[in-house]
Amino acid sequence: MLTLTRETGGVRDDPREPFDRHLSGLFDHALDELLRRELSRLSFLGADDREVLRRHLADFVARGGRRLRPAFVYWGHRACGGSPDDLGAVLAAGCSIELLHACALILDDVMDESPLRRGRTTAHLALAERHRELGWAGSSRRFGESAAILLGVLAFTWADSALLADRRRLADALEVFTQLRVELIAGQYLDLTCAARGGGDRREALLISTYKSGRYTVERPLHLGHAIAGGDPGLRRVLSAYALPLGEAFQLRDDVLGVFGDPARTGKPAGADLLQGKRTYLLTLARERADGPGAALLDALPGTGEARPDRLAAAREVIVSTGALEAVERRIRDLTESAGEALSGADMPADARTALLGLALRLAQPHPAAEPCPAARPDHTARPDQTARPDQTARPDQTARPDQAGNAASPGPTPQAGPPPQVGPAPQAGSAEPAEPAAGGAA
Repeated sequence: MLTLTRETGGVRDDPREPFDRHLSGLFDHALDELLRRELSRLSFLGADDREVLRRHLADFVARGGRRLRPAFVYWGHRACGGSPDDLGAVLAAGCSIELLHACALILDDVMDESPLRRGRTTAHLALAERHRELGWAGSSRRFGESAAILLGVLAFTWADSALLADRRRLADALEVFTQLRVELIAGQYLDLTCAARGGGDRREALLISTYKSGRYTVERPLHLGHAIAGGDPGLRRVLSAYALPLGEAFQLRDDVLGVFGDPARTGKPAGADLLQGKRTYLLTLARERADGPGAALLDALPGTGEARPDRLAAAREVIVSTGALEAVERRIRDLTESAGEALSGADMPADARTALLGLALRLAQPHPAAEPCPAARPDHTARPDQTARPDQTARPDQTARPDQAGNAASPGPTPQAGPPPQVGPAPQAGSAEPAEPAAGGAA
């Protein structure tokens, strides 16, 4: 593939990573068009109210996120040998998932009473503050939460509108998208009730992570691409065998960031999972392994709001000293290797296999925000980020946006992200409760 470079305007071969600025740019452009169309339907609202919707929903969708789920839609379609003529339907499905993701984040922030998302004040708090500033009647908090819920519902509605924008194999795509939404909502409910009940074991934590995040992040987006391509049922099973362990690894990485991530880089509060009493796999494992005082410290943090830095640091030390962090990092590696092994010998285009391997390795590597806050990680702790990133040789921001390059509509072959990991068999596709790899198990 040939593209124009920003620096010289010349032409060069494109050696970029599979999840790159070029591909996300295609979805950005499609999202911009969709959001403009949907906002135009709201002309009956006053200018101030339209601005609220633009700022707290349209801009939230358009300016944030990594377009990870749409990338899986694209490569799921490509893995099945889908026709280039399906590009419109692929972009529509990717936009639909991004809007559903926005809905999930907005509602999750209300349920978790989160103050920050993507480095900005969350919608429900910003809308509550607007209520106070304007001196409106009633509870500002109640107004902010109610208005944010409506924003989430509107995003949910726009997701349907996005999917309808191109009706190629719509019935099959809608079936997958409906299943995705059911699993996401039920997974969120499990998360909510588990945190309220207290207790819970690693099996329950894995069930929550599978349905709240894993399936809707990796597996169902791949299935959407498969449905649009009219793919073979056998290849769908291969995609699931790849996606289920990878989706779990993705959620485990997010769990680590929820405890150790730097808020300046994650855009979320420090130690959010600790303060909210989340029953993640990481925290559940730490509680099981901790002694009495350590477990009591972890259990005392929820409900304290903005806990003192020294208490958060002490809780992180418990997680590290019990070996829970090390076990989770090892589990992430094992799951990623299982995902790579699932693609071995699969009958799919070479560029799709390379891209999916690259995405797996990218998700497995610690996010830059995994660099902990000062004093969050004792010196003796093994650093999980000492392996080379698979994308160090190709910077996606060195190429033009799709509206600047003449051939942006056809992302071409992607660079090798390294050979498939040498691993054992992947978890069984379709399993609601993946078995734990021995290396990541309890002490």
